[in-house]
Amino acid sequence: MTATAWRAALAVLSALALMSTGCSAGGATHAHGSPGTLRVGIIPNISPETQRAHYEPFRKYLADRLKTDVELFVATNYAGVVSALAGKKLDIAYLGGLTYVQAEAQTKVTPLVTEVDQETGTPEYLSAIVAKADASFRSAKDVVAAGGKFAFGDVSSTSGSLYPRVMLVDAGARCQTGDLTACPPLASVAFTGGHDATAQAVASGSVDAGGIELRILHRLEKQGSVPKGALKVVETREVMGYPWVAGPDLTGETRDAVINAFTAMSDPKLLDLMRAKAYVKVSAADYADVRKQATDLGLLTAP
Repeated sequence: MTATAWRAALAVLSALALMSTGCSAGGATHAHGSPGTLRVGIIPNISPETQRAHYEPFRKYLADRLKTDVELFVATNYAGVVSALAGKKLDIAYLGGLTYVQAEAQTKVTPLVTEVDQETGTPEYLSAIVAKADASFRSAKDVVAAGGKFAFGDVSSTSGSLYPRVMLVDAGARCQTGDLTACPPLASVAFTGGHDATAQAVASGSVDAGGIELRILHRLEKQGSVPKGALKVVETREVMGYPWVAGPDLTGETRDAVINAFTAMSDPKLLDLMRAKAYVKVSAADYADVRKQATDLGLLTAP
């Protein structure tokens, strides 16, 4: 089975899993406009099980704030959340910038808010190309010139796939739009499925370099999953923050209530858990560069 076929199969399985959890239909609408059950989807930028447990306090906060039941869905891959949105199985979802522009190509989605990043202090964060600390690479051009093995995360990851590809192309790689695994002169390109897996692949020497979200690498180092100092940053690129988006059927009143729930978030522990300093409103225009880069590099259509 090809890589594309595997990803398509995973997307179908994710959608089936969503339906089996009871998220296939919304509940009754309360007087204040919130659905009886707010169905919330989250992309698995780390392992789905870890992601689901991590967001449980947020689920409770949102349920209390909106006075409604909140159901969490973490797909097995990024495309699974896009499929669920397009199938009207979700009310809101936490997406990467690339996943958002892929979703808007399939269905009506409205970006609501994004986090102010704890590291940059802005709504932007950093995508990075990393290598082992003892590698000779000093820039993306060095990585390309070496012609070695490179790892991306999920194919639909903004910071683990799209922007590392942008950096490689800017450094002289001839990445193909028809075959995402062809990026000469790199000897091979692999998709690990997540940032944590990419970090492990680089640290173990399975690949020579990889694309990763820098703040996730810092988190993995803090947790001890990756030894601090084992990897070095070769190049970075700023990326517009992950948007929380509303699905096609969410009413304007409920969208406003969700936005207010995010922008009113002030508990330091909850904000830290959400890895945010605060939340700010966003619009489709804020993702113009993501949209352009995805179009140019053949990633606008979710695989």
